[in-house]
Amino acid sequence: MDSTLYILSFIAVATVATFATRVIPFLFLSRHHEHPLLLHIGRYLPAAVMALLVVVFLIKSASWSAPAFGADALLPCAVVILLHLWHRNALLSIVTGTAVYMAIQQSGLTTL
Repeated sequence: MDSTLYILSFIAVATVATFATRVIPFLFLSRHHEHPLLLHIGRYLPAAVMALLVVVFLIKSASWSAPAFGADALLPCAVVILLHLWHRNALLSIVTGTAVYMAIQQSGLTTL
């Protein structure tokens, strides 16, 4: 019974902490929503985070020692870029790029 109480307490604390980290910025920054720094961060941070995620993805998951030299990661990136330039739909681009990456991984083409 003690382990159940411990797990439920842990879940409750994690829930409150997660909720608090989501709500606190809205509570404290609601008066400053037109501040130039917040506008700058809101404009450039999402693109910077996505670029960082792409770089980490290319470094961590590509098979750079394979004869195709990282094609298993570069091909899905190219699909995402081309599809986004063509349709301008982020959801379609991300889902298709993920599907292409998973198809390459599941088919075993990473060793080509």
